[in-house]
Amino acid sequence: MSWKGRRQKLWARASCLGVVLAIGLPVLIVLPWRWLEPPESAFMMLAGAQGADIDQRWVSWEAISPHLPIAVVAAEDQKFPEHRGFDTESIRSALEKEGSKGRGASTISQQVVKNLYLWPGRSMTRKGIEAYLTLFLELLWPKQRILEVYLNVAEFGPGIFGAEAAAQAFFGKPASRLSAREAALMATVLPSPKRMSPSRPSSYVEERADWILGQMEQLGGPSYLKGM
Repeated sequence: MSWKGRRQKLWARASCLGVVLAIGLPVLIVLPWRWLEPPESAFMMLAGAQGADIDQRWVSWEAISPHLPIAVVAAEDQKFPEHRGFDTESIRSALEKEGSKGRGASTISQQVVKNLYLWPGRSMTRKGIEAYLTLFLELLWPKQRILEVYLNVAEFGPGIFGAEAAAQAFFGKPASRLSAREAALMATVLPSPKRMSPSRPSSYVEERADWILGQMEQLGGPSYLKGM
């Protein structure tokens, strides 16, 4: 075989290997947690490395008050049941608003990927990895599982991760017994869990919680998520 033929063969093998890795690696990283409880998330490890005492207790979807999922969706990602990982309308809006703060166009699916696997920041490298893994997350997990994992790994206070730990820390009750108001207060603090508290709400937190309660009602309450 000529050198040209050998080179083409090597390129073909390298291309096949690249395709296998590009698809196989994300599947290996994402698929197991469709059924298994994820290990300590990247954000938990980072908080622990920074000296925080981590409090996180995994609970199933059935052990979480139905008010909390709809509160989080109302506050963070109202098109969650419909989109496939990305809210294109919000992305367009965020790009038009330079210097805007908050979650912006980040969907709950993207936040799950960020919390489980990545690190804080806005670099193009991190955003690119996040977007790629989000495609696999949406492909391999049902919507309810994505939201269940989010409610178990999201940070609700300094070192307080997940709905159960947060409900116990802030309201002295299990996540299954959260009221609509308490759920709205918890959803309010998600963008800034180190600055805001559900149990000692500022006037802003109170007003934001009122808005979230209104959105929960407008969406139809917990039944809005039943078709996922």
